[in-house]
Amino acid sequence: MKIAVLDAGTLGDDLSLSPLSEFGEVVIYRETPPELVAERIADADIAVLNKVRLGEENLGCAKRLKLICITATGFDNVDTAYCRSAGIGVVNVVGYSTDSVAQITLSIVLSLFSRLREYDEYVRSGRYSAGTAHNRLIPVYHELAGKIWGVVGYGNIGRKVASVANAFGCKVVCSRRRQTGQEADEVLPLDELLRVSDVVTLHVPLNENTRNLISRQRLALMKPDAILVNAARGGVWDEAAVSEALLAGKLGGIGSDVYAKEPMAKDHPFVSLAGSDQAIFTPHMAWGAYEARVRCLEDICQSIRSFLDGGKRSRIV
Repeated sequence: MKIAVLDAGTLGDDLSLSPLSEFGEVVIYRETPPELVAERIADADIAVLNKVRLGEENLGCAKRLKLICITATGFDNVDTAYCRSAGIGVVNVVGYSTDSVAQITLSIVLSLFSRLREYDEYVRSGRYSAGTAHNRLIPVYHELAGKIWGVVGYGNIGRKVASVANAFGCKVVCSRRRQTGQEADEVLPLDELLRVSDVVTLHVPLNENTRNLISRQRLALMKPDAILVNAARGGVWDEAAVSEALLAGKLGGIGSDVYAKEPMAKDHPFVSLAGSDQAIFTPHMAWGAYEARVRCLEDICQSIRSFLDGGKRSRIV
């Protein structure tokens, strides 16, 4: 069999893809521009990818393709309806990045809530050494204990974030939840959650129900000192409206690891926040701790074995 890895760079140059050789010849491309996708999957039996978009326009050329392996949980970049009609299996990976995303989410929230960027810059700039005061308490920061933390999306990542927020002494509210035995303190309608929360973190998939879920109107419901962090997908909030809200002093801080178009365009609304200490941006890396990437590859290999044995492990299609 031939396995084509279309964007190996997204998994990191430090991760060996040698486990895939168990299944046959492995051809690795660090990245694949749209115009080369059809050519590179034309004679492949299995395609492994993260962000490359697959649809009828390129899948129609892949007559041997039997399985698409998405090295991520989200699968909005693959036309699953076409794959179903063409008899192409599709698998994704669920749960591999829970600890990694939760860790980065918490890191962003803690940095913003504790104003660490400003305190760090005060020391690095030399102003602390040049002064006479033993300490500095400006800007004012507050404890998380006793605050309300709103978790939007209560899957694996949302529940992990909720458990850590509870450990910090927060009251956790969520907008929806699965019956898992690990419940939030309270379930609220989304609008009410936004009104009462001091911290809101987003952990929902991107689909027709969640696109622009955090709209300009909903941003207006939030407390003016609330922290809002998106560790889900860029399309689940209105990026221009979020930028405007922060600049207007209607939010206390924002953090984002994801963007509607990636990489972030040079004219992206968040560019205007580049100098703000109340904004933290990361390059879609929250999922990618080394341990998470190892789990991801192991999971893909398990799903390929299952597929070849006639099983349906992690099958979307």
